[in-house]
Amino acid sequence: MKFNHAEKGQSLVELALTLLIILTLLAGAVDFGMAFFSYVALRDAAQEGALYGSLYPTDYGPNCSDGDCIELRVKQSSTTPVKLDDPANVTISIPSPGTCRGGTITVAVSYNYRLSMPLIGSILGSTTIPITARVTDTILNPKCP
Repeated sequence: MKFNHAEKGQSLVELALTLLIILTLLAGAVDFGMAFFSYVALRDAAQEGALYGSLYPTDYGPNCSDGDCIELRVKQSSTTPVKLDDPANVTISIPSPGTCRGGTITVAVSYNYRLSMPLIGSILGSTTIPITARVTDTILNPKCP
């Protein structure tokens, strides 16, 4: 079998180009997986706040003002992968709940996920992905008059 000396480095160039594409796709998959993991943490935190708000819609405790106990419950539900007590990155919104049984309470938690791969950010046009989780729950206490 004879080799053409003009094609000596062709395999190396093909490997380099293919490896670049494969590593970019792999980095995108890792970033997407971490963003999804962050969404699950946000959803769980919003669910924890909505559950607490459905059981205690008017009982905010001695050190809480209107809605702060629900927000505190959301903030304490997770520290990884999203640090929920960081107001620079996480926004928690709790609209005024209905005050008696049968009403609803909605807890929304928003977070800007920062991409770890700079190349992916330049392709998408942004280095962050906004993630929002919203949970609505039915108020169980107190009875309506």
